Amino acid sequence: MSGEVAVRAAVIAALRADDMLGRAVNGVHDGEPARAAAPYAMVGECLGADWGGKDVEGRELRLTIGLVVAEETPARLAGMIARVDPAIGAAQAQDGWRIVSARLSRSRVARGGGAAGWRAVMDYRLRAVREGG
Repeated sequence: MSGEVAVRAAVIAALRADDMLGRAVNGVHDGEPARAAAPYAMVGECLGADWGGKDVEGRELRLTIGLVVAEETPARLAGMIARVDPAIGAAQAQDGWRIVSARLSRSRVARGGGAAGWRAVMDYRLRAVREGG
């Protein structure tokens, strides 16, 4: 399995396993859901590049996490945003890939437009290595 798919799966599993985030959202989706009731979380775009060395196969990934609420103010997003870092830090290896670092690159909070409420988008840089070769 590719590093992108494995790391994405690990992050989704970790976000779904976070009890506090789970109580705050109706679901954690793989990609932008076609139909979902806010509040929800989703794992969006994943961009990958080679990151390794002579004896290490690695990938550097840029992964987007989104949070959506339907409220008139973004206040509810604060608690949800606070749960993303610990969840990503708890992500476990998937299909031979291990996350060795995860860092928030940037984040933004903006009105979703119309009845969509507010949206937080966080871009993470993750580095992963293939275990055992």
